[in-house]
Amino acid sequence: MSMLRVAVAPLAVAVLLGGGSGAFAQDASQDQSVETLKVRVNVVQLFFNVKDKKGALIPDQTKDDFEIVEDGKPQTIKYFTAESNLPLTLGIMIDSSGSQMRVLDMEKEVGGAFLASILRDKDEAFVISFDVNVDLLQDFTNDVHRLKAALNKAKINTGGGGGSLPGLGGGPVPTASPRGTLLYDAVYLASHDELSHEVGRKAMILLTDGEDQGSQEHIKDAIEAAQKADTICYVLLIADRGFYGFGGYSGDSEMKKLAGETGGRVIEVGNKMEKLKDAFDQIAKELRSQYNIGYTPTNKDLDGSFRKIEIHSKQGYKIQSRTGYYAIAHEKE
Repeated sequence: MSMLRVAVAPLAVAVLLGGGSGAFAQDASQDQSVETLKVRVNVVQLFFNVKDKKGALIPDQTKDDFEIVEDGKPQTIKYFTAESNLPLTLGIMIDSSGSQMRVLDMEKEVGGAFLASILRDKDEAFVISFDVNVDLLQDFTNDVHRLKAALNKAKINTGGGGGSLPGLGGGPVPTASPRGTLLYDAVYLASHDELSHEVGRKAMILLTDGEDQGSQEHIKDAIEAAQKADTICYVLLIADRGFYGFGGYSGDSEMKKLAGETGGRVIEVGNKMEKLKDAFDQIAKELRSQYNIGYTPTNKDLDGSFRKIEIHSKQGYKIQSRTGYYAIAHEKE
């Protein structure tokens, strides 16, 4: 997409799963080992959390504690494990639009501390900022210093020209298509051009007020891209409420859709440092307390349709998981 600016040279670590040519994956076509990294089409794998009624994580569950249903039809669980140490691929998405002016420094500090605490030897992360553009500040790396440096590069950008952009706290809504906060585009690009090329556990953490202005993609496109990339989306809803004035902000409902349908959740932070720290702690615990379940679907048609998945706990616990997957066949290079 033309609005994407790559702020650093992308590392040649992404591999294309289906012959796509995203702006973040320019060198991937040179990798001839692509086929060996593709997930088997006949196995569906899900990472999920199990919680009690108060939201506490439930450990020590076994395969026999669960039932799985696809489009209303029971499936046979073929694979099950509690994955606390499986390598993690993580995307940090930081909103640098005008509405974040008074909370951006807090996001950088706490986000950097989170990365330092959660990343282990085989884990990788990348950093994207989004405002009137979508910027890849750091491609996949395990180097916490480089990731922190990338976070610190994020600067408030309202596109210049003085005054507030529509959607960022003031001004009339013009008849043309404005560009203010390309949130949905950022999620789409991170999913399609970065995370879709990785295997294993994947998560995206968005630090934002949830307001989108000017994206070419819609929320449903962002959700679909994240689901196709098997990526969990967490949203830390960070809002300096004094910025919005009368009427407040309304980004939380769309963010709940994004998080809920991908197996993540929205955590309200406001503009409080301690709430942000606690939110990152919650995410870290959830990512290190996931179960991994796999099955071979009884419906073997790879027709591109969306299949709804439900995981049921026989003990009545709450399951936090993505809502389904797209039955897509691999395309040959």
